[in-house]
Amino acid sequence: MIVNHLMLKLKDRSPAHIKQVQTVLLGMKGNIDTLLDVRAEANVRPGPSGYDLILITKFASLEDMDTYLAHPYHQDIARFIGTVLETQASVCCSIG
Repeated sequence: MIVNHLMLKLKDRSPAHIKQVQTVLLGMKGNIDTLLDVRAEANVRPGPSGYDLILITKFASLEDMDTYLAHPYHQDIARFIGTVLETQASVCCSIG
């Protein structure tokens, strides 16, 4: 299993905006076949050096993750995130 962790720091770090972005990210659930699980969690201890959200996605294989990345629904989300994002960091792991 492949698990990708994507940390997002937003331009607008208000709680309402963070919630809006979280909702958009969770909208991928059930819309992309190769996406086995998706979580979008807000940081409960925000600060200047912290990130606002972590997106955790799970896939059966790297090939499935590549399919997800190219999927039109994901591409729409990625375009939106690009408009609200200050910076990001990611770690992709193989589990099991």
